[in-house]
Amino acid sequence: MNAAVQQAIERGDLESKSAQEIVSWALKQFGERVALASSFGAEDVALIHMMAQANPRPRIFTLDTGRLNQETYDVMDRIREKYRVSIEVMFPKAEAVEQMVREKGLNLFYHSIENRKLCCGIRKVEPLNRALAHLEAWITGLRRDQVVTRAAVKKVDLDADHGGIVKINPLADWTWEEVMDYVKQHQVPYNVLHDQGYPSIGCAPCTRAVKPGEDFRAGRWWWERPEQKECGLHVK
Repeated sequence: MNAAVQQAIERGDLESKSAQEIVSWALKQFGERVALASSFGAEDVALIHMMAQANPRPRIFTLDTGRLNQETYDVMDRIREKYRVSIEVMFPKAEAVEQMVREKGLNLFYHSIENRKLCCGIRKVEPLNRALAHLEAWITGLRRDQVVTRAAVKKVDLDADHGGIVKINPLADWTWEEVMDYVKQHQVPYNVLHDQGYPSIGCAPCTRAVKPGEDFRAGRWWWERPEQKECGLHVK
């Protein structure tokens, strides 16, 4: 990362930029050394559309935990077909998954926070670290109003938890309604579970529909307190 980029981040120069401007800046600044981490929720498919408008061959990777909903695989294929993009799929290490399941069972995450974090660590965090190892920057769909742990998310920041690479969150100041309006306006394929009460979608056994009056991520690890609801991908 050059000094000008670091200074721009430290001064907060990019906080006033629109999502599209930040996406274009990131692709021009980092080229093949930046990629979107996509779980194929509404935020991510909106960003894929923006990236494809700025660069016909953006880098996109996803973490296939082995426990995703079929609907997630369906939208993944629809996105690939519509935008003609290549999706880099990261899988957990088979040996680690086998040992965990052998020792703690398939549904270990329901039994304790420690077990849930172990499962997330093996199925998500370790593959993410491998994906980021050769990048200078990564793009995410984080938004400030998703959950209390993300209220202070910046649009562009240095990611100390991943070697100081640049972390880019173009939709940080967007609302859920703005995301869905953008997706529908531009006819972006999206996960049909969003229409069934799932604003946030992760692994199938750890995600349920949100009930009326519940917050955005109430359906993720619903058996835990809100301040505990991070899997380790986004420490801050």
